[in-house]
Amino acid sequence: MSLKVRITDDMKAAMRAKETERLATIRLLTAAIKQKEVDERIELDDAAVVGVIDKMVKQRKDSIAAFEQGNRPDLAAKEAAELVVLQAYLPERLSAEAVAAEVKAIVAELGAKGPGDMGKVMGAVKTRLAGKADMGQVSAAVKAALAG
Repeated sequence: MSLKVRITDDMKAAMRAKETERLATIRLLTAAIKQKEVDERIELDDAAVVGVIDKMVKQRKDSIAAFEQGNRPDLAAKEAAELVVLQAYLPERLSAEAVAAEVKAIVAELGAKGPGDMGKVMGAVKTRLAGKADMGQVSAAVKAALAG
């Protein structure tokens, strides 16, 4: 079952169960997927859908931090609830050690040396680890691998 079909099925289940918060989050997700499909005139595969979800997860995390800094725990809680729903659709994340090992392997494959090769390495890492790891964590691992 593709990820888009699973999301649609979950939306129908949330409607039947009258889970309004969950339903609203899933509708936001389907709207974002449809928007990307319309903008790029393509049918998104699972990897691209994971990319959309990843972007939405990052937005929620940034919003939570901003709301907590602005002393708005009510809005931060709403964003946290959306974050939980969205993260259910992401594949299991790699550990920091697994990310570091993968980055070292890619650096060795590309023969990258020094910070000047950061862009080349990040391009290869993004395609291989999209949706499997937090890109902030990946970026730090790439910097460490190229520095040492």
